[in-house]
Amino acid sequence: MKRYRDYNPIAVAANMLAAALVAMFSMDPVILAVALTGGIIASLTCASMRKRDHLFALGLFVALVVINPIFSHNGATVLFIMNDSPVTLEATLYGVSAAMMLVSVLYWFRAFTAVMTSDRLLYLFSRLSPRVSLVLSMALRTVPMLRERWQKIEQAQRALGLYRDGNLIDRVRGILRIFSILVTWMLENGVITADSMDARCYGTHRRTSYALFEFGCSDAAVLGLSTGLAALTLWGLSGTDFQYYPTVSYTGSAVTIIGYIAYSGLCLLPGIIELWEGIRWNGYRSTR
Repeated sequence: MKRYRDYNPIAVAANMLAAALVAMFSMDPVILAVALTGGIIASLTCASMRKRDHLFALGLFVALVVINPIFSHNGATVLFIMNDSPVTLEATLYGVSAAMMLVSVLYWFRAFTAVMTSDRLLYLFSRLSPRVSLVLSMALRTVPMLRERWQKIEQAQRALGLYRDGNLIDRVRGILRIFSILVTWMLENGVITADSMDARCYGTHRRTSYALFEFGCSDAAVLGLSTGLAALTLWGLSGTDFQYYPTVSYTGSAVTIIGYIAYSGLCLLPGIIELWEGIRWNGYRSTR
């Protein structure tokens, strides 16, 4: 059984980056709605997101939808007047589209960081630039490593009786002490890592690398399908124009429908693969 995260990093990265990049450079509401739906499915499939992560995304979405018509008064269709300022339909729709774009990209990159671990990034970029692959892998592991180190320092401070949170002043002092220790450790760890990699002559010569990732027929199929769907999406959307100001206007053709269908397949590919593998797995278990 081969889940989506088990495919070759090249195929997975091509699929996710293509879906995210199209959403980043488009304000078409249909494209953004598909990107948001696909990003949520990919995050639920690949990343272990908690309820508060989804609540944060929902709050960000609502905030962007509300803020744009309050500060932007462009548009010809006035819905109502608030504080002597018009709230227009066009500004509201633009806020909805901008919110969908930002939240969908956040979901896609959340799934990307969950699937593309440091060893996968090294496999993906090591042949192109060893230094870039090293920086990317170290950057992705920095946040969880610092969070874990913060918890260890805090526990040690509490065990020594140096961390107190009885009042606001003691709490601020404890946080500043932990932050100072964390920064010192981080700088020292950076120097040690740099000296270690320099001693191993990393990046000075063309290096070979060992990876457990094989590129098989299924990986080639996913890569080819993602590339083809991305090309169809760009071709279908080339003649599409969606304007919000001064009034909402849309220009499209029959080719645009092909672009919408292709992008839907591109975004829903992770969910389709997981659903298909789940059906195969349940069928296998039922035959035993």
